Amino acid sequence: MKHEFKRVAVLMGGWSSERGISLQSGDAVLQALQRSGVAAFAFDVTRKSVGRLDRNLTDCAFIALHGRGGEDGVIQGLLETLGIPFTGSGVLAAALCMNKEASKRIWRSRGIATPDFVVLNEPPDAARLSRHPGLPLALKPVSEGSSIGVSRVDEPRQLEAAWQKAHSLHGGVMAERWIAGEEYAVGFLNGKALAPIRLEPARAFYDYIAKYEDADTRYHCPCGLPQDEVERLKALCVDACGALGVAGWARADVMRDQQGAFHVLEVNAVPGLTGHSLVPMAAKAEGMSFERLVLDILQTAGSGGR
Repeated sequence: MKHEFKRVAVLMGGWSSERGISLQSGDAVLQALQRSGVAAFAFDVTRKSVGRLDRNLTDCAFIALHGRGGEDGVIQGLLETLGIPFTGSGVLAAALCMNKEASKRIWRSRGIATPDFVVLNEPPDAARLSRHPGLPLALKPVSEGSSIGVSRVDEPRQLEAAWQKAHSLHGGVMAERWIAGEEYAVGFLNGKALAPIRLEPARAFYDYIAKYEDADTRYHCPCGLPQDEVERLKALCVDACGALGVAGWARADVMRDQQGAFHVLEVNAVPGLTGHSLVPMAAKAEGMSFERLVLDILQTAGSGGR
């Protein structure tokens, strides 16, 4: 069903560690909507300004917020209370996507492959972690995005500094088995997976610098897998999103190990939407312009529900 929204507020900024990236996504969305003739306007979300959101200001919110407060169910709950339709997933699904521990436990219960992990509520025991999940491992915050606070740990002596780095951020710390192999990003739009992208960072892994600053990071779309493997990867991502109740759009991040098995790392409920972000890149590979993608995402407003 097509919606005709008269006033679309593009929510951007926020107060998370990903504020700068959100402003870039929001500006790209705003320009795309305005080029398409949509009466859209920017709304810079701060703890003070968020109280001004109401139905008299807008009849739809396009969420371009990343990180805590933006894609973890918080803004979704406010908009739902105010009766303002919004793009993407609802409160529960957004919260589950943001919490890596919760999402991984759900995937495990559904038989969806994800790397072994343990949650660390105190400084790490090197001997215990060396046994399970074993070294090397990724030490990461439970509830952050854009690889902020993530470290690769190869030796026990690196654990303390990596834990302190992740623990300085909000939401707990997780140690996850390191999967050696290829990393893929798969966009999800209206129940279907977009063309997978194979990521080739010039750094040790696809960290914040590789994502946003390193011009040497390479993106392969088509991803180079045989078609049957592409379909298997896409089906896995649809299952991973479905298990969390994702609605509208998202992006799944997946590792393929050296034996060819896929492992879901996480699902992003509000991934980047600049002109060079991964979901727009996948959409372009399928013949979809950035403007068309943004309009299609806008049409998901009101579909969250969970």
